[in-house]
Amino acid sequence: MALLDVVEWNNQPGEVINRFKEGDIAMGSQLIVKEGQEAIFFKDGQALDAFGPGRHTLSSGNIPILEKLINLPFGGKTPFPAEVYFINKTEIPNVKWGTKQPMQIMDPTYNLPIPVRAFGSYSIRITDIKGFLIMATGTWQAFTTDAIGNALRDQIILPRIQDLIAEFMIKQDITVLKLVAYYDEIGAAGKAKMVEEFSSFGIELVRFAIESINIPEDDESVQRLKKALADKAEMNIMGDDYKTKRTFDTMEKAAESDGMAGGMMGAGMGLGMGNQMGNMMAGAMQGAAGQGQPQSQAVCPHCNAANPAGAKFCSSCGKEIALQKAVCPACNAQITAGAKFCPSCGANLQGSNCRKCNAKLKAGAKFCPECGEKQ
Repeated sequence: MALLDVVEWNNQPGEVINRFKEGDIAMGSQLIVKEGQEAIFFKDGQALDAFGPGRHTLSSGNIPILEKLINLPFGGKTPFPAEVYFINKTEIPNVKWGTKQPMQIMDPTYNLPIPVRAFGSYSIRITDIKGFLIMATGTWQAFTTDAIGNALRDQIILPRIQDLIAEFMIKQDITVLKLVAYYDEIGAAGKAKMVEEFSSFGIELVRFAIESINIPEDDESVQRLKKALADKAEMNIMGDDYKTKRTFDTMEKAAESDGMAGGMMGAGMGLGMGNQMGNMMAGAMQGAAGQGQPQSQAVCPHCNAANPAGAKFCSSCGKEIALQKAVCPACNAQITAGAKFCPSCGANLQGSNCRKCNAKLKAGAKFCPECGEKQ
């Protein structure tokens, strides 16, 4: 393989690191370092000479630390005896991260374990080139931008993100379903929690963001949680009417089961209502029965207003409801005063006119008091 005479890195946005392996570069080559970059020699796990922006010749006079470790060759086109790393020192934005598997987080409001997946991004800036390279190439064995991003995710972000979300939920006393309203706050808390650990690797954590927190809709715990929230919202809206609705819902389900009594007993035990449920059922059944049958009423003889059975005075006109009794002149049966016809013999009790002189006759009169005509 031909040795490189010019060594430079045209880094793309988001790239952190680029490596030229030992033996790929010719001794005496031109090393070109652009603004925002730094190049550093690496040999046997040690970070050696570093070069900032500019054009540099790889000669024995320019690499004093490397020269002390090995005998650099002179003359001829020989391989350069070290690796060369280029580091992007500008801010690297929008580095993505995400959970590989759902995290089990205990919902503090409903005490249910909920599977959660989280995704986001972060921005970094390399501040300590040698410290960063030793960690990346030694501990992480990460020699590419993607590998470094994976290492930062696995070693720093993911071990912290589960505790971060759980602690935030407890602190704010919110359920997992309401986290979407707090992405900015969680991101800020995440940066504060992880900035020191990033710094220990020679990296400044410029920004950390939560972009999505997902829960699987088909998970049983998620469905139970959503139902609990829906019931709570309905309870708040309906107020006292909610208990009545739940009673009739339970009665309806019990009626659809094999036995009304058995179904209601099971429902009562399940709801923890016991005798109270039985009393509520009895009241509801009585109310339902009352609606289907007319109740006895006392009708006021003066204004015809309906009053409760047994009422002595009318609630509309205030007059006495109890009626005076009378005797039918035809059959002597007891009748209500003011009745128009006798309920026993059917006699007309309204009175009539004399058929001869047309004088007014009392009810049951047999002779006209004016002309004496028999009626």
